Amino acid sequence: MMQAPDDYYERSFTMTFVRLIRYVFLFVALLLPASYIAVSTFHQGMIPTTLLLSMAASRENIPFPAFIEAMIMEIFFEGLREAGLRLPRPVGQTVSIVGALVIGQAAIQAGIVSAPMVITVSITGIASYTIPRFNQALAIRVLRFVLMILGGTLGLYGVFMGFLFILIHMVSLRSFGVPYLSPVAPLELSSLKDVFIRVPWWAMMTRPGFTGSEDSKRMKDTLPQ
Repeated sequence: MMQAPDDYYERSFTMTFVRLIRYVFLFVALLLPASYIAVSTFHQGMIPTTLLLSMAASRENIPFPAFIEAMIMEIFFEGLREAGLRLPRPVGQTVSIVGALVIGQAAIQAGIVSAPMVITVSITGIASYTIPRFNQALAIRVLRFVLMILGGTLGLYGVFMGFLFILIHMVSLRSFGVPYLSPVAPLELSSLKDVFIRVPWWAMMTRPGFTGSEDSKRMKDTLPQ
């Protein structure tokens, strides 16, 4: 679900870099708000002193804790995203972008939310747009709120527990008899040529082993180099 059609129309090293960027931003979209809430609420000792003083100065007049602050911004961002999807395309893009800028700046000036929280929510929103499949992006958007609740109540322990539960659930799933995380779990090295990286076409002569195909050849050996 992290593969896009564009991956197969450009050179392998270029699209490998883009795909790795997608994986990085996948974890950013899922874990960044929850991690920010957990660290700023329970684990301030993990933050460098200069950054901690800057964050404390920006939150000096904020009436809400970090968890409530993040929930307010995330809910508003999700509402703006849905409004942009339902409106005509030219108007929808303008509403979502301008609305986010105006509301974020107004919220900072009004002392409702802090600037670091607006930056965190903005980066998270941008990261969620890098996920190619809508159904996967939707799942990430829902799980983000669950991890935020765990981060706001149990700190990083809650975030790690929630992430571990997601991994256990994904490992237990099967789609048409094939493990959901295959070929990563169970690990099959020969089938990793098109998962995290995209090797050149000449190196993908065989089909992935987890498909169970009787014909393991994907293309002829006479493929031009």
